[in-house]
Amino acid sequence: MEAVPPLYRVAGTAGPQGDEDRLGVPDGPGAPLDELVGAYPNYNEEEEERRYYRRKRLGVLKNVLAASAGGTLTYGVYLGLLQMQLILHYDETYREVKYGNMGLPDIDSKMLMGINVTPIAALLYTPVLIRFFGTKWMMFLAVGIYALFVSTNYWERYYTLVPSAVALGTAIVPLWASMGNYITRMAQKYYEYAHYKERDEQSPQQRPPRGSHAPYLLVFQAIFYSFFHLSFACAQLPMIYFLNHYLYDLNHTLYNVQSCGTNSQGILIGFNKTVLRTLPRSGNLIVVESVLMAVAFLAMLLVLGLCGAAYRPTEEIDLRSVGWGNIFQLPFKHVRDFRLRHLVPFFIYSGFEVLFACTGLALGYGVCSVGLERLAYILVAYSLGASASSVLGLLGLWLPRAVPLVAGAGLHLLLTLGLFFWAPAPRVLQHIWILYVAAVLWGVGSALNKTGLSTLLGILYEDKERQDFIFTIYHWWQAVAIFAVYLGSSLPMKAKLVVLLLTLVAAAASYLWMEQKLQRGAVPRQPRIPRPQHKVRGYRYLEEDNSDESDAEGERGGGGGPADGVEEEAPPAGPRPGPEPAGPCRRPCPYEQALGGDGPEEQ
Repeated sequence: MEAVPPLYRVAGTAGPQGDEDRLGVPDGPGAPLDELVGAYPNYNEEEEERRYYRRKRLGVLKNVLAASAGGTLTYGVYLGLLQMQLILHYDETYREVKYGNMGLPDIDSKMLMGINVTPIAALLYTPVLIRFFGTKWMMFLAVGIYALFVSTNYWERYYTLVPSAVALGTAIVPLWASMGNYITRMAQKYYEYAHYKERDEQSPQQRPPRGSHAPYLLVFQAIFYSFFHLSFACAQLPMIYFLNHYLYDLNHTLYNVQSCGTNSQGILIGFNKTVLRTLPRSGNLIVVESVLMAVAFLAMLLVLGLCGAAYRPTEEIDLRSVGWGNIFQLPFKHVRDFRLRHLVPFFIYSGFEVLFACTGLALGYGVCSVGLERLAYILVAYSLGASASSVLGLLGLWLPRAVPLVAGAGLHLLLTLGLFFWAPAPRVLQHIWILYVAAVLWGVGSALNKTGLSTLLGILYEDKERQDFIFTIYHWWQAVAIFAVYLGSSLPMKAKLVVLLLTLVAAAASYLWMEQKLQRGAVPRQPRIPRPQHKVRGYRYLEEDNSDESDAEGERGGGGGPADGVEEEAPPAGPRPGPEPAGPCRRPCPYEQALGGDGPEEQ
């Protein structure tokens, strides 16, 4: 009987074709080791490196899109919920039927106070929180606090709304400061991955040329603000598809309104106390709030799952290791820099103009004349104009960087002067097209302002060690401006326009003065960032930049250049000192013996 051949070959035995396989390589115990464990014969190292860095660049783009979408959804849900909540609570019938004598107006006033007053203290804790949690996790935590604010509206009581509003106010500046820092870091990382060949030719301590990441920063900021300004349109969806069906028309709500626009005082004086024809059912309100809660949760998942880290783990450790006292002090020490002092009026105006669009223009000119049912469409016009015009920030690729900022300021200047002399008549719809045009043009100026300022800060301050401080200062001044608008909400419209106009002129003049100083070669004075002081001894991590080195090693090896704008002392004249002699308790290593000297003392 003929033997049946085995199903699988036995290792080390000859096959049917002898001791060689189809490629002519000997099989079995005599096979050469290099053929088994050596490199793949068709491996192309340069092509694999190119593919690797292409994946890295796509990852950076994914991070930018995810952060932009997460910020848009978060702010859109917050604005939409707050707007719907304030309209419902304003109606007398809704308050009496739903809540009785619970004092809902008092709760709303304290809630708004918590949102607007709490960020004033943000300069004290924002840098510490960003360094402690890291940029990405700070974004995630702040988005989670926004979602917490949404969730408390399921049960509207003093002990739910007011504490959540205070927590939300605490998270405002950390969220947007970490967002600005994150987009800037993504532009720098994209430059590193796009020019990896140049980095391989440079020493690890050598920094890229100044302004090298600016084109990528312009593109990323344009993408971010194109998404962000869409949040104002997203916030109007609950109003358009839900609340507008329950509102009275303008003949009822504006019956006692006598003056609008530049002749108005406060916010909607004479507006009817009942704005709802029928009260929305509690089940419908729960459905709307559940949709908003799901969107807020989606924003959290976007930041958590799709946003990569802004820094490598070793960089995060180094950023924390400068000392918490130094981290607390450095935002205040940056006041020495004349560039920041000149930009402060622009920071304040940036807060003024966005709140004027939502309250002064939309309420004082829009709702006051054409009714509450058209509020959503005015804000949608502003949102779409700002989102589409964020692309104009790319003009900085071909024009001087001052052009977008000055153009946006000039457009707002013309609009403010026009609004100063315009008082639309109440309950008249013939001029509604002027409102839409003004809203779109104001959005164009807002887009140029926001993209120009964020891009300018990312170009002026390239050091990753100080970017979170700079964006914290920027958004803190914005919060101060919003608090000032909250305090002056009862002022006449002409007074508001005068303050807006003076701030705008001062901001533009101060910024142009700063640019003139830089062109004359004035060197800004920046605080020195302390060296990381690591508590861990011994081997910690393997990194090209040895952040574990001592001060003596750093001075001999030239570990990194000085911070931008910080002068270094010249080295003393004479021959360079040799290595320190070996101590009695330390034996020099062979490399030091070959050099004829001893190494530094161990820490």
